[in-house]
Amino acid sequence: MEIIPAIDLLDGACVRLHQGDYDQVTRFSDDPVAQALSWQQQGATRLHLVDLDGAKRGEPVNDSAVRSIAAALDIPVQLGGGVRSLQRAEDLISCGLDRVILGTVAIEKPELVNELALKYPGRIVVGIDAKDGRVATRGWIEQSDVLATDLARQFSDSPIAAIITTDIATDGTLAGPNLEALRAMAEASRVPVVASGGIGCMADLLALLPLEPLGVEAVIVGRALYDGRVDLAEAINAIGEGRIQDPVLGFTDMA
Repeated sequence: MEIIPAIDLLDGACVRLHQGDYDQVTRFSDDPVAQALSWQQQGATRLHLVDLDGAKRGEPVNDSAVRSIAAALDIPVQLGGGVRSLQRAEDLISCGLDRVILGTVAIEKPELVNELALKYPGRIVVGIDAKDGRVATRGWIEQSDVLATDLARQFSDSPIAAIITTDIATDGTLAGPNLEALRAMAEASRVPVVASGGIGCMADLLALLPLEPLGVEAVIVGRALYDGRVDLAEAINAIGEGRIQDPVLGFTDMA
């Protein structure tokens, strides 16, 4: 299972929100390029970017930082947040991003998602962010009546690369992932699923391993890395073997 560190961009800085609330912001770094390089040096094989300004306003705000990160890194970089048109998706791909994540338009313009997925195989991802099982859009500000699992089923026959599913209630809380919701999404989707939200420790990462056979192929980790609760290099080493390091006993099988 791939572990993907996240950088959430707000006004050009690395931040984290609590449960998607723009009024509960923790600022971690004013140098997103240096932060991205740090994750790469610690062994990350992919980087996840979120343009929080773009998600909220529907227009690019952090493109300077995004382009600088994409140019500085050797690993693939993906981005979500405010990507709501064909032109915007193509601009991001042309500036060096490996994958572009479409969230709001997956509900509003599903035909656009499929068009892009056909044009750019392996480079289009659908982001499904849910609260109480229902999809939230426009930077999590608006709540729809669409069930997250229904939207996942809708795109099961699409040529998209993956679905990133975020549980808003646990995002940024460090309280652990919503395993029940993740299992439901994995069972509803015939394309690979990437988990996001709630990771607070190594045990939370290892708790996802039983879902890997169902199609949960990766997990995005944010605040736990910034807080030092999860060491990226150690997690990458442990998660591949389904084991965790105990300070007394050493590595212990957990899978």
